[in-house]
Amino acid sequence: MHGISNHPAKGPMLPFHAVVADDFEAVNTLIIDQLHSNVDLVENIGHYIVEAGGKRLRPLLVLLTARSLGYHESARQHIDLAAIIEFIHTATLLHDDVVDISELRRNRPTANAKWGNAPSVLVGDFLYSRAFQMMVAIGNMSVMDIMSEATNVIAEGEVLQLVNAGDPDTDEQRYLDVIHFKTAKLFEAAAELGAVIADTDTTTREQLRLYGYHLGMAFQLVDDILDYSGNSEELGKNVGDDLAEGKPTLPLIYAMQHGSDSEATLIREAILNKDKQQLDAIVAAVSNSGALDYCRAKASAEQQAAIEQLSTLPDSKYRRALVELAEFSTQRQF
Repeated sequence: MHGISNHPAKGPMLPFHAVVADDFEAVNTLIIDQLHSNVDLVENIGHYIVEAGGKRLRPLLVLLTARSLGYHESARQHIDLAAIIEFIHTATLLHDDVVDISELRRNRPTANAKWGNAPSVLVGDFLYSRAFQMMVAIGNMSVMDIMSEATNVIAEGEVLQLVNAGDPDTDEQRYLDVIHFKTAKLFEAAAELGAVIADTDTTTREQLRLYGYHLGMAFQLVDDILDYSGNSEELGKNVGDDLAEGKPTLPLIYAMQHGSDSEATLIREAILNKDKQQLDAIVAAVSNSGALDYCRAKASAEQQAAIEQLSTLPDSKYRRALVELAEFSTQRQF
């Protein structure tokens, strides 16, 4: 193992991270332990992408939901599951960047840009299989059921997104299906896992699953808004990457439906040709059509739906952090 530090980057420490800071430290230590491999390249790539940090919202969800339901830390399953969720997410990022031919993530070259496509795909596979090894060690069939379904749905979402790429006739429902499968499903799983290990009732478990679903939908809607309103430095990726990949996201779908004929034609051609050369004109068209306001309203509705699912939880700093997390999902600029 060469040139790697002892602790993965924690990403930006936000108020909702702070309430489980000790848990996060334990998760980070476990991630380092579980990245061990006898093959140097596996460790190097694994550490490279994990150390890049990120917001770590998915493992955070496991910790906060379990804690909000009175889960006792001595059992440590919340730590294990948070690390498992992060490994699954990291594996999807490695595979995503290969499929999308991305060159920048979290303000650093992607693993595929640094090492090539084949190592990135194979290390993604390693992280998936390591996550399932850790799940087997937990020995909870409900956990296995949730995670096996989630990973399967995420894979379907990736394929559906690939099918939609370059297709300007993709409608809003197909877009929503993609973001549910590709993004919200793992948020959903993370929140439900916290309820499962806390051994709560089925109603509360379903409420937390729905909290994760709505949070994930809000999060991805805002991600897609930021691709046409943010800047590369804050986002940590190149603005307009979605357009270059021919992704018909909701801002583009709405702008084609509500902009002028010339603007709709401009966007259609860009999606068909997977071309971001006219990015400035398309950003203007998206803005002029009211698409960003429409998408923000949809994201706000998802945020409110997420918060409503928490109404029966007992008041605690963990429940308040879950509310803050939902609010952050729509207010963020990165």
